[in-house]
Amino acid sequence: MNASPVAASVPDTSGRVWAYATASAFAGGLLLGILTNLVQGWLPGAWNQIANSGAVWSVAAFAAGALLARQVSPPAAAVAGLCAESGLVVGYYGYAEVARDGMGSLLAPLVWLGMAFIAGPLFGVAGSWWRGISPRHRVVGLAALAGVFGMEAIHYAWVLHYAPQAWACLAVLVLVPLLMGRTHRERVLTLLTAIPFSLLAYLIFEKLILATVLG
Repeated sequence: MNASPVAASVPDTSGRVWAYATASAFAGGLLLGILTNLVQGWLPGAWNQIANSGAVWSVAAFAAGALLARQVSPPAAAVAGLCAESGLVVGYYGYAEVARDGMGSLLAPLVWLGMAFIAGPLFGVAGSWWRGISPRHRVVGLAALAGVFGMEAIHYAWVLHYAPQAWACLAVLVLVPLLMGRTHRERVLTLLTAIPFSLLAYLIFEKLILATVLG
């Protein structure tokens, strides 16, 4: 008896698929981590902050979840997002240790690794939701990606006073819903949802996490 279309579309949760998802996500994150270290050295002035920003790094976890959405379940997408973010940290600081002047204090990589354990699963699931069939999940997943760039825009504008970088992140906040939304309604809802997400993410990241870790 042939499997029904619904049953055939259920993501595979076998150990082999989980292993493929985690290994490929970690390898991709590792390469991107090395690349962001290189790009940071190429970008002029304050623009080098863009290369290893939390928003840019979150794209890796989102992409991992989105690419694997049709093959794996949301829990596997969360693990893939974690592996992608962890790979970024290892690749970035590993390259700094081996090919540059060293990564310095262990505090920075440990902080970023801690952030990877929070942001990685969240954005892995967000990417998986964006590729899903639920309109509400698609809006929330895409708004999470747009919102993290809104958070960066606030950080650049209010804390670092880097106006060009703030405007660049704000442009991404607007472009993500416009370019990645499927319908006009979905684009509008995503943008409206991304704005409070930006403020919430800023409060959590800037006021709670950094204040706690860095004092």
